[in-house]
Amino acid sequence: MKRMMTSAGLFFLLMNAAAQSNWKIAGDKITTQWAADVNPANVLPEYPRPQMQRDNKWINLNGLWDYAIIPLSAGKTKPAIFQGNILVPFAVESALSGVGKTVGKDSVLWYQRTVKIKQAKKNEKLLLHFGAVDWQAEVFVNGKSVVLHEGGYDPFTVDITEALRPGTAQEIAVRVWDPTNDGPQPNGKQVAKPGGIWYTPVTGIWQTVWIETVPSTYIVTTKQTPDIDNGTISVQAMVNHLETGDLVNVSAWKGTEKIAERNGADAAIILSIPQAELWSPDHAFLYDLKIRIVRKGKIIDAVSSYFAMRKISRTADQHGVQRLMLNNKFLFQFGPLDQGWWPDGLYTAPTEEALKFDIVQTKEMGFNLIRKHVKVEPARWYYHCDKLGMLVWQDMPSGDVGDNFWEGGPGVYGRATDRKRTEESEAIYRKEWNAIIDALYNFPCIVVWTPFNEAWGQFKTAEIAKWTKEKDPSRQVNYASGGNYVFGLGDITDLHHYPDPLMPSPEIFGKQSALVLGEYGGLGLPLEGHTWNSKGWGYQSFKTAEELFTRYKGLNTKLEAFIKAGLSAAVYTQTTDVEGEINGLMTYDRKIMKMPLVELKKINLKLLEVLP
Repeated sequence: MKRMMTSAGLFFLLMNAAAQSNWKIAGDKITTQWAADVNPANVLPEYPRPQMQRDNKWINLNGLWDYAIIPLSAGKTKPAIFQGNILVPFAVESALSGVGKTVGKDSVLWYQRTVKIKQAKKNEKLLLHFGAVDWQAEVFVNGKSVVLHEGGYDPFTVDITEALRPGTAQEIAVRVWDPTNDGPQPNGKQVAKPGGIWYTPVTGIWQTVWIETVPSTYIVTTKQTPDIDNGTISVQAMVNHLETGDLVNVSAWKGTEKIAERNGADAAIILSIPQAELWSPDHAFLYDLKIRIVRKGKIIDAVSSYFAMRKISRTADQHGVQRLMLNNKFLFQFGPLDQGWWPDGLYTAPTEEALKFDIVQTKEMGFNLIRKHVKVEPARWYYHCDKLGMLVWQDMPSGDVGDNFWEGGPGVYGRATDRKRTEESEAIYRKEWNAIIDALYNFPCIVVWTPFNEAWGQFKTAEIAKWTKEKDPSRQVNYASGGNYVFGLGDITDLHHYPDPLMPSPEIFGKQSALVLGEYGGLGLPLEGHTWNSKGWGYQSFKTAEELFTRYKGLNTKLEAFIKAGLSAAVYTQTTDVEGEINGLMTYDRKIMKMPLVELKKINLKLLEVLP
């Protein structure tokens, strides 16, 4: 006999369905094809942490929440009345949030949702995870403040076990304040008054929110470092409440074959990888990794992960010029500047397919590199880069830009200056840069860290460059992309020049650092019906696709000579149009490629073959 649904259960479903039916895309801006696939009942359902997965069930809290925008002067008192629904994890300013409103520095954004969660069993904990919330987020569970987090680009987790109340209905509320470019915090390209190269603010939750149950002794995170020269992988597991006698068991797998296994405790465990297959853009081979906590022969906690055997370094060529090396061989690194913005989701791709699309399309264009520009992506974006074989240069999101002078010419002295930031501003930068590196460390696709771009908030350059290298000596550090150089500092000297390519002098800089062209191009082509507004611009604009492609081919020809002279990498601006910028290889809505894909791939791949 079929069970009859209770009246309370039926009421809940009807209310939920009614709320979903009230959601619709806000505003009248262009959208991507994936906007139509967004379902409020099943938003970004993919497991959000591919580098550390548990088999136990997890609860995805993406979906419709209540929201309210109230004056900052109201303090931390939760509003008595909420103003409607917002679709998490799309920022409140975005079309896909269903709201499309600006918050600003003088207001705060509140979220609220009641979820059904059972209280944790004995020796269990419930963890609440946020992929990213911009910028200051205080989280309340059943009215109790459980965490205050500052940082718009790094994930954070809070143990909510003690805040749960009897029964299954638990109230989660989040208070967010984000001063955008009026505050000292990293904000990337967001500004209160968008225009030119600056874009719409992103306030609040913009990555997946989720809950998982873990044992009281559980793996918090791992740190994995490959060493191809010695054929090893170092794995360190950070464990909450590791007891005396507990073992950390680590095993490496090649498909279904276990190729290495060792036990340890709280120190790094070194596994030997026999005849290691090296990861590269042409061979994106990934090994599986299993980490388990074992107590008296019983598995207490277990996570699955993956790693790649790859190395990024620099070595002098036959002329004494430093070259970037992948797996001890020169590989010219070539790809677009990627802002990671969406006309419908702003910081957040509408779907998993959309998130992956830009990487796949970049690969199809014949590029092997993406420079992720002053933004951090969700973990799944880097996972797809790992799987597809895409090199990534990761920028630190800029902030507290100020008015310090930008000197973009290598070898020019006397004008480039560091910004004098406040102690608070410096502390915020250091804390978030540290957290970003920790969060992204295990992704093999990332080969370069970039602390500063074009003097935007650049401060204590030598100190930050040295700290970044000491934090992660396994990668290259592009300490000052585009200017305010310090001779003798860092792994890379990075020149920006529009539209035609130039390169840093091999004679002045080539003996002590690899030479790269971190930005060039910016060729514009507006396409009616696919632009954000009528004020689009490029560094040089064209009327037809034919004119655009002819100019692009000319830029590539110039690069060939630079590669022979010592250039290790080049970054073309940019993957897509973004708001007022119409200089993308694709339109902002991703519906049109501006250049013929087959021909574009052919001439791009030619650059990778200039030097063997």
